[in-house]
Amino acid sequence: MADSISKVITLRGLEVFDELARTGSLQETARKLGLSPPAASQQLRNLEAALGVDLVDHGRRPLEPTRAGRAYLSHARAALAHLRQGAAELSLMDLRRLRSLRLGIIDDFDGEVTPKLAVALAAMLTPCDLSLRTALSHTILADVAERRIDLGVAARAHDLPEGVVETPLLRDPFVLAVPHGRLPGPPDSIAALGSLPFLRYEKSQIIGRQIATHLARLKLAPQGRIELDSNQALFGLVANGAGWAITTPLGYLRARRFHGQVDLYPLPFAGFSRVISLFHKSDWTDEVSGVIGGTLRGILRRQVVEPGVSALPWLEGGLALLPTEPAPD
Repeated sequence: MADSISKVITLRGLEVFDELARTGSLQETARKLGLSPPAASQQLRNLEAALGVDLVDHGRRPLEPTRAGRAYLSHARAALAHLRQGAAELSLMDLRRLRSLRLGIIDDFDGEVTPKLAVALAAMLTPCDLSLRTALSHTILADVAERRIDLGVAARAHDLPEGVVETPLLRDPFVLAVPHGRLPGPPDSIAALGSLPFLRYEKSQIIGRQIATHLARLKLAPQGRIELDSNQALFGLVANGAGWAITTPLGYLRARRFHGQVDLYPLPFAGFSRVISLFHKSDWTDEVSGVIGGTLRGILRRQVVEPGVSALPWLEGGLALLPTEPAPD
């Protein structure tokens, strides 16, 4: 039996079965594992043939484990957990070999995320000199490209610098910010805002350019002459009734002092999002960036996604962690 298992039961087959038990869908399982649906199906069939039992009920939708499948699932997950733990420990060995790490982080994370990441990295990188700086996204991308920093956490830009690799972390959807009590509820159009001026992020910033491009695409030209390079200043003006803005939940969470004076609503036109990602040069150690990215994703879930959706339930599915696969070219 041991020889049989070693020859026909593959790690990929176990991963497919594990993920399928969560999703109930071969297509979703294939997407999450970076496979085609036929390849995922074949991996499952191979595993079932090796064990001599059906692990899922192929006649049900969504797919569900059979009684035999449920019994085997706990063993499969235990095996995968041990293998993943081993891989994590090897990655930590790579981390401990680092002598220095220069990390740039988007200023949107100043309040909660950056301090918790600094504490976590200080614990993991005990012999390492850690340099952590806060900057705007376009500055961080330029610093990664020019090797002034090793890793950067920033908003995705339209044009990625040559030789820079991206791993998506967070989808941060754009939302409408208006003075508290100005509207009775979510507006149907920006016309509901009347003569209230539009407050803009400066177009020198990635977020400002992304908003301007989307509005131009929709042929919308809201009136307003004020451009700001500070998230706090923008929310301060909205809170004081000076205008309305297009911003993101991440920006809102950062501006906690203004929460009682600002109302957030879904956009009254076609929605769009920005993506916050981890960036590094292509010759950087993937294992190290993977461990740091995994640590950061855990912090983002606890400090951004969960409190954001709790405060504004309509953000569920919009404000979310993203799959770890690199973004397509």
